Amino acid sequence: MTGMSSQTRPTLVRPGSSGGALPSSIPGRPELWGGLECSVVRVGAGLRDQFRETGHHDRGLADLEAVAGLGLRTLRYPVSWERVAPDDPAECDWAWHDERLAELRRLGIAPIAGLVHHGSGPAYTSLLDPRFPELLADHATRVARRYPWIENWTPVNEPLTTARFSGLYGHWFPHRRSEEEFIRMVAIQCRGVLLAMRAVRRVVPHARLVQTEDLGRTFATPKLQYQADHENGRRWLSLDLLNGLLDRLHPWRPKLLAAGVPEAWLDDFLSGDLAPMTLGFNYYITSERFLDHRVSLHPPATHGGNGRHSYADTESVRVPMPPGQTGWLPRLRDAWTRYPGVPLAVTEAHIGCTADEQVRWLVGCWRAVEALRAEGADLRAVTVWTLFGAVDWSSLLTRREGHYEPGAFDVGTPGDGAKPRPTLLAEAVAALARDGSFDHPLLREPGWWEREDRVHAALRRAG
Repeated sequence: MTGMSSQTRPTLVRPGSSGGALPSSIPGRPELWGGLECSVVRVGAGLRDQFRETGHHDRGLADLEAVAGLGLRTLRYPVSWERVAPDDPAECDWAWHDERLAELRRLGIAPIAGLVHHGSGPAYTSLLDPRFPELLADHATRVARRYPWIENWTPVNEPLTTARFSGLYGHWFPHRRSEEEFIRMVAIQCRGVLLAMRAVRRVVPHARLVQTEDLGRTFATPKLQYQADHENGRRWLSLDLLNGLLDRLHPWRPKLLAAGVPEAWLDDFLSGDLAPMTLGFNYYITSERFLDHRVSLHPPATHGGNGRHSYADTESVRVPMPPGQTGWLPRLRDAWTRYPGVPLAVTEAHIGCTADEQVRWLVGCWRAVEALRAEGADLRAVTVWTLFGAVDWSSLLTRREGHYEPGAFDVGTPGDGAKPRPTLLAEAVAALARDGSFDHPLLREPGWWEREDRVHAALRRAG
């Protein structure tokens, strides 16, 4: 990552307020980064390893040459704890990572090293294990010593999102469904980030944290606004912790203490020593939600509740919304507003759809970033995610259906040894990396998320 400067410690203020003046615009254009879907997730008694399921594990070094051929020079790439030391932290197998990381270095591609990506660590720990932070820090030390030339690190990808799927919804190990355990999972992972970065910097003093998190928002009918308010406060919990904002006045601090998070852990985050940091945001078509008490207007799969009210929880894109309330631009502006002194990036831009829709999604993201940079937002980069596709994310990895979504490359049937085929998205990626723009007739048509027929039929009939 080039041109990244130190941050000031953020405060919850809006740009232009007493938090200090911001530049009127950011010169130049954003960088274009890449990423490969690399989750290693325990689901039930099984393990989902996306590098194996998409075939990247077995295809050798040709994938990395293809990435370089697009003009990408920064790549989110893991040194996965679960893959390096699955059975014993003292027994590490580095051979696979040694070869790939050496190739990235030869190609002039700077990795952002991920250590845990939606996982819960190897079998000897979990997201509820109070030893998880120290064990992760030990792994980080080993990785930094082996690859001291790596400058950018993501010890834990999307800690809040992982805690939601593992602790609130029960999709992933350890398959819990309580807010108390969810809160502990957030705190344990964030402490893991803190201790891991301290460990890395003892080896690589100038190492930078690139902290990723899902960027969403919840909307609701007036009857359910209280639930939306709760979820909209909760969505910032991990990043507020890591940015040292969870002081004694923070509304979520009592909730963490009540869930059993040690006060000493919370105070440790106030040191602010995670800087320099870049906050990376991942926004998906499912990231924005709408809660509706009129359950009959929504498909049965969306029906649920909170014990107080029954309601449908659906994607906001499926509901008529006032213009300008949803999408890349307002959500990235939310992040800039909350963390005005911190460099930002989009660290995942992906939609599981046809190639033309994937191009519209990526270019829409790029244009939103350009617009906010023109307003003064320090948005450094856009990351084309899942360059070689993903498997079974349509079910959040909970079903083994082999449902493959291509990315910039289509690998056909994963595992059959076929050479990845560049898609139209690859053409757009190469143009953005080279020229900072991509023009194509398909961009004159709106994405499906902008068309009227995106709305649930019953809602359209109801007006």
